[in-house]
Amino acid sequence: MNIEGISGYCDPRFEEVAKIFSSAIKSSYETGASLAIEHQGEMVVNLWGGYQDEAKTKRWQEDTIVNVFSVTKGVVATCAARLIEQGLLDIHQKVSHYWPEYGCNGKQDTKVIDLLCHRAGMFGFQGELPVDEWRDWQKFTDLLAAQAPFRAPGASQGYHALTFGWLVGEVIRRVDGRSVGTYFSEEIAKPLGLDFKIGVDESDLSRCADTLMVSNESALSVLKIMTYVPDILLSKSMRGAKGAIKSGDYAVAFAARGLDSDDAVNSAEWRLAEVPAANGHGTAASLAKLYGVLSNGGSRNGQHLLKPETIKHVTSVHSGGPDTVLFGLPYQFGLGYMVNAPLTPIGVKPGMFGHTGIGGEVTFGDLNNNLGFSFVNNRQHNIGNLYKTANNLSKALYKVL
Repeated sequence: MNIEGISGYCDPRFEEVAKIFSSAIKSSYETGASLAIEHQGEMVVNLWGGYQDEAKTKRWQEDTIVNVFSVTKGVVATCAARLIEQGLLDIHQKVSHYWPEYGCNGKQDTKVIDLLCHRAGMFGFQGELPVDEWRDWQKFTDLLAAQAPFRAPGASQGYHALTFGWLVGEVIRRVDGRSVGTYFSEEIAKPLGLDFKIGVDESDLSRCADTLMVSNESALSVLKIMTYVPDILLSKSMRGAKGAIKSGDYAVAFAARGLDSDDAVNSAEWRLAEVPAANGHGTAASLAKLYGVLSNGGSRNGQHLLKPETIKHVTSVHSGGPDTVLFGLPYQFGLGYMVNAPLTPIGVKPGMFGHTGIGGEVTFGDLNNNLGFSFVNNRQHNIGNLYKTANNLSKALYKVL
């Protein structure tokens, strides 16, 4: 690869994609990042560049791993899909069938599909979130099992930004006996050779890129101004966003404001914990391979991941917005996967499924083009430009295809 500032491999057909990636790094818009694309079972792009830290003292390497935030949810969805395929997890069964303690305080009729589709009304904690105790799994699941939902389960879609991981993860643990991080490692990552972990090992800490966060306060202040604008001056979609902001669901779902601090998401406590909605760490190549396998029949080199019919089932639309947490936008979900994510590449083409992350990361599969795509980075941008690089890369990719 002879494009300045980046390392790795790029099939000549995708040179324009590589140039966009290089530009994002050279301009310092991205501090450090990696990009990988698998097409029809072949890794056609695997690039990395920039720095692991804000001081730019550590170059990004091929084995650098980074926190991908909610991209982790798509990984968890794949774990759940295997249990669904095996007949061990019934999405129409009540959650309390697997997790008896959950069936109280208005949650008695909550179904597994409600958890997977962000329709459980449990998008936050009724009390304080123990932000310095990320490794205490039981503390989080006990709190969620005991509390009442914010909305009637099944009645509306509200993105479970952090709680998704503990809710779905605990159901997986009750069904299988292993934590979701261990399940993914043993059932998927090791057989397929994926460098991705939900809860890293001590030995991985030295190769973790620092995540450079921005405060959400400025972005939220702009959004809050909208609540004072008369409806007559707003479009239908903006009126919906205004109503969603006034509901306060976003503030509840993203209540762990301690995560705005670099010290939180770069701490050993956070990285070593299993927070399955938000703290998976890995390389773009591993995520592109995972989605590449899913988009090419579900098996690779004799290793079975999912059957094609299972993949079609879990990536079909099972829930649609307006999403009361994500500003009333028409997000669509399969069983844990984003199928349409406004303002991002996911949903631009039919057959796409995957997940985005609050740091600007985007990973998706494309069933129609047998594609796995992953862009991961370590500098968060403001809400208006959050997915700028991923959008530019995806547009260039589809021009080639």
